[in-house]
Amino acid sequence: MKKLICFLFSLCLPFLANASSTINIYAASSMTDAVNSIINAYNHDHNVKIVPVFAASSSLARQIENGAPADIFISADKKWVSYLAEKDVIKRSDISMFAANSLVLIEPSDSSVKLNVTNKVSWANELKGQRLSVGDTNSVPAGIYAKQTLESLGVWETVKSRLAPAANVRAALALVELGEAPLGIVYKTDALMSKKVKIATEFQAKLHTPIIYPLVQMNQDKVVSNFVSYLKSSQATEILKQYGFSQPK
Repeated sequence: MKKLICFLFSLCLPFLANASSTINIYAASSMTDAVNSIINAYNHDHNVKIVPVFAASSSLARQIENGAPADIFISADKKWVSYLAEKDVIKRSDISMFAANSLVLIEPSDSSVKLNVTNKVSWANELKGQRLSVGDTNSVPAGIYAKQTLESLGVWETVKSRLAPAANVRAALALVELGEAPLGIVYKTDALMSKKVKIATEFQAKLHTPIIYPLVQMNQDKVVSNFVSYLKSSQATEILKQYGFSQPK
């Protein structure tokens, strides 16, 4: 009888371990809606607690460097993943390319901007003494891409003193949603999720470095590996497409 009980208990162990497992996924703010949807879809068939933490990639990378318990990291650019690799916090062999995005100029949904993006005077006229909402151009990926775009367009020197730098791309979006800024530069995926803004212009990809989201698996545990496999599956790819993301080339 004792042997039978031990045998039955051993059969239950994988289920019990799985039921109590927690996966911490640290992801760029622009991934909020897509990652939450992927988590919900995954948990239709799995009994795993998945805790997402969303913030600017720079902030998440610093947290991970300082020992934050991330099992998975999805950055909005390669820079911060390379930073962690150089610090020997992660292994380059654990990095894969997850998704791609594009950059857009947004305005409030009831606005009607007539902006020539290559014309310095046009920028000054449309801003009307107000600020251009962007992610911080020194650390936030969306802000770095925005600066590259404005430099490529030849208007950076005109608008750099008129920026409203935000801590992450969602904060930059919120400034335009609230009418605090007449224009903003954010990811296309964020703009598509808001009913309070509309896309005035989609910037050409050649104006900035490719917007690629690397995924880092930081924990090789089987439960984490299973979820990472799902993140790379056709089901997850379809969810990403629904939110405006594309596959990296």
